[in-house]
Amino acid sequence: MSTSASDVVNGGISFWYADDGLPAVREPLGGDRSADVVIVGGGYTGLWTAYYLKKTAPDLRITVLEQRFCGYGASGRNGGWLYNGIAGRDRYAALHGHEAAVRLQRAMNDTVAEVVRALAEEGVDADVHQGGVLEVARTPAQLARLKDFHAHELSYGEKDRELYGARETAERLRVAGAVGSTWTPHGARVHPVKLVKGLAAAVEALGVEVYESTPVTEIHAGRAVTPYGTVRAPYVLRCTEGFTAALKGEKRTWLPMNSSMVATEPLTDEQWAAVGWEGREALGDMAHAYMYAQRTADGRIALGGRGVPYRFGSRTDHDGSTQPATVEALREILVAFFPALAGVRIEHAWSGVLGVPRDWCATVTLDRASGLGWAGGYVGSGVATTNLAGRTLRDLVLLDSGRGGNTELTVLPWVGHQVRRWEPEPLRWLGVQGMYATYRTADRRETRAHSVGSSRLARIADRVAGRH
Repeated sequence: MSTSASDVVNGGISFWYADDGLPAVREPLGGDRSADVVIVGGGYTGLWTAYYLKKTAPDLRITVLEQRFCGYGASGRNGGWLYNGIAGRDRYAALHGHEAAVRLQRAMNDTVAEVVRALAEEGVDADVHQGGVLEVARTPAQLARLKDFHAHELSYGEKDRELYGARETAERLRVAGAVGSTWTPHGARVHPVKLVKGLAAAVEALGVEVYESTPVTEIHAGRAVTPYGTVRAPYVLRCTEGFTAALKGEKRTWLPMNSSMVATEPLTDEQWAAVGWEGREALGDMAHAYMYAQRTADGRIALGGRGVPYRFGSRTDHDGSTQPATVEALREILVAFFPALAGVRIEHAWSGVLGVPRDWCATVTLDRASGLGWAGGYVGSGVATTNLAGRTLRDLVLLDSGRGGNTELTVLPWVGHQVRRWEPEPLRWLGVQGMYATYRTADRRETRAHSVGSSRLARIADRVAGRH
């Protein structure tokens, strides 16, 4: 049974907002102001940065400027994977040594627990369930990659990760054709909007000024410019992730990559019995054009993947609108994984953008000469990484202002990393479209061939993309 496009709520920002309701929008900036720190962007990165700065140094005057409302971007549209992955770890190992990358991975492992701790301390109920992350293989080539991936993670010190065969995988989750999986305990399912709403309220309660409906058009040393006034501060922190390209001078800094999601109707007890998933792990796979999913607190499956990966000129969607072909493609993934759900309705579809640097490495930087800082480029792994970024930006600001010294976070290898800009149009549009078309072709070939080796096409796409 195919879900009719007319039956699906398309956009509306995300299912998470349909489920929890849109927030009451805060007032816009009311004229020129001064602060000690101005943060551009009211998503996870900006809010965690404000939270930790204010908790550590309550006297700091901190202003957050958000163009729509807190959580309008990726923070309110993601798959709710709070897990320990970080973009760029292997490159950091090559640049700074294996032990430096191990320290980065340990920090990410600890970050999952830190988010859970902070939410509990602030009384934020974000439907957190710490079931870990299960990533499955469904072809011989995927199984070979999965085993390599598992061994690779162990080499970065993750000794509590487990490798399962087909039978053990099915005992956790009955994915059709699954021949193996790897599981890490360093992961949890969350409700993205409940998290961002609760965090924004906690930040405001600490005394941080949060202005919404206030787009920042330009960022300069010492000031952030908006149509409603300029906020001047010694530190201006850019926390805009996939919307960075809209800022003056930042068109080619990070590429806004689109990811799309669907949410099913609530499943019946009989349907859940056919699927399993009692552990409520976050679910992923080892395809080149991978999927990600969670079992929601209200008994749905929310599942995502790449639809239209990039819009020409770094444009972003309007309130999460998604092409019908993408909705159908994600429904096909759902049914391929869980054939017993062929008749389940898709109730909601949406899209969002994530920030992709040219070398696919997440970064945190504070330029001590100008006071300009930024964090992002999470390449889809931002739910937890934003927390580590916020704590790191806090430590960098405190270090530069003489309020603190170097910490374990300020010397992590992603701090201060620089990367070249993306190519101009039409080269970046052609490159991204070609890359994902190649990945999908590689997945189809691997499924047909039942070969153990990964498709050469995928390796070529990786090199062209700059991922390896």
